[in-house]
Amino acid sequence: MIRAAIATIFALMAVPAQAIEIQDVTSPGGIRAWLVQDESIPFVAIDMQFRGGASVDSPDKRGAVNLMTALLEEGAGSTDATAFAQAVEDLGARLSFSAGDDTVSVGFQSLTESRDAAADLLAKALAQPRFDDDALSRVRGQVQAVIRSEATDPNSIAAKEMAAQAWGSHPYATSINGTMDSVASLTRQDLVAAKNRVLARDRVVIGAAGDISAEELGLLLDRILGGLPEQATAPLPDPAELQLTGGTTVIDWDSPQTVVAFAGPGLPIDDPDYFAAFVANHILGGGGFSSRLMAEIREKRGLTYGVGTGLATGLYGQTWQGGMAGSNATTAEAVDLIRAEWARMAEGVTEQELTDAKTYLTGEYPLRFDGNGRIASILAGMQLIGFPIDYIDTRNDKVEAVTAEDVARVAERLLDPDRLRFVLVGRPDGIESDPQE
Repeated sequence: MIRAAIATIFALMAVPAQAIEIQDVTSPGGIRAWLVQDESIPFVAIDMQFRGGASVDSPDKRGAVNLMTALLEEGAGSTDATAFAQAVEDLGARLSFSAGDDTVSVGFQSLTESRDAAADLLAKALAQPRFDDDALSRVRGQVQAVIRSEATDPNSIAAKEMAAQAWGSHPYATSINGTMDSVASLTRQDLVAAKNRVLARDRVVIGAAGDISAEELGLLLDRILGGLPEQATAPLPDPAELQLTGGTTVIDWDSPQTVVAFAGPGLPIDDPDYFAAFVANHILGGGGFSSRLMAEIREKRGLTYGVGTGLATGLYGQTWQGGMAGSNATTAEAVDLIRAEWARMAEGVTEQELTDAKTYLTGEYPLRFDGNGRIASILAGMQLIGFPIDYIDTRNDKVEAVTAEDVARVAERLLDPDRLRFVLVGRPDGIESDPQE
C-alpha cells in the first residue's frame, strides 16, 4: 500500500520551473542545503552529492569507491543486508547509492510519516556500513561481471579507448569499475578507506524537495550526516588536461558494422561560451532528427540509424563528443561527413535553425521538474557546478540571448576537425589507424 502511494505521488508531482522558490538552508550542525518546500503531498526527496566520486580512488585501488558505494545498502550497524532491505521496504522508503567520476550520489525518498525512521537507516548506511564478507563477495562478482561484459561490447571498448587517449594519467582515463585484478584484490579495509576518502560533510552538496520545512530539513540532515567525519581523507582530483589529438584509431573487431566514437575539446559549464556551445550542439548533433548530422548521415544517405553529439562537462575535464554505428562499407563516408559538419558549424547557422533550437531548449526545460526527486537532484547539481540560487529563473534567458554570431564564435573556437579524434571499433573499409604520437 505504501509503495502504491509513492507511485501515485511520483505521477502527480510535476512542478513547472517558474513556480519553484528555493530556500537556502543551514542545519544547526552547519550542513547547507537548498530546499523547494511543497506541502501538497506528504513526501520528501533529498539528493546528496559527495564531490570527488570515484576519481578519489587510491591509484593502486581503482574500483574501490565504486564497490564501496554498491555495498552501502548491504547492511549497516547491527542490521545485516536482508534485514536492512526489509526495513527500508517496510517504511516505504527509497534509498539509492551510485558512484560516478565526479560524485558519489545518495538519494533519499520517504513519506512524511516515516521519514525520521528512514533517515536513521540512511545514517547507519553512511556511517556504519558492514561490508560483510558474503555481501562483498557477491557484489564484487557483480562488478566483475560488468567488467567482463564491457570487454566484449564495442561501445564500451570505444569509450574506454577514447577516455584513455583523452585523459592520460588522470582518473578519468580509466573505468570507475576498476579491472578484474584490481577489484579482486580489494579488501574490507580498502572499502573502509575508500568511504573515508569521499563520504564526509565537507564534500556534500544537497538538494531537497517536498513536504518539509527549512527547520525540519536542517534537523533531518544533521540526523543523516552527523555520523560522518567533518573532512574527507583524500584531496579532490586535480583538473584533467585534455590530451586528444586529431586522427583515427581503429580497433579490430569482427563485426559487419563499425562503432564510431569521436571527441574534441569541450568547455566547462561556467565558461562564458557555454550557452552558445549548448545551442550549437543542439543544431549540430544534439537535437535528434532536427540536427545537421542526422539530416546528412541518416536522412539523406541512410548510413546509420542514429548519430548524436553532446557536451561532456565533467567537473575536472570536458569534451565535445558524439557517436554512431554503421556498416563497415560506409563508415569512411560517415566519418568524412562528420568532419565536414564539424567544420561547417564555424560558417554559421541560419536564423531558422537558431530559432528552432532555442524554442526547443527553452520549452523542454520546465519538463525536467517532474517530481520531487528530479527537483532535489537539480538543486544539488546546481550547487555542485557553482550556479547561483536564481539560475532556474535566468537559465532560459541565457539560451534566448545566444546569437548566430555567438554560435559561429564558439564553433570556430572548439569545432576544429583537425583536432577531432575518432575511435572505430570494427573492420571499416578503407580506414587505418593514425594513433596519437
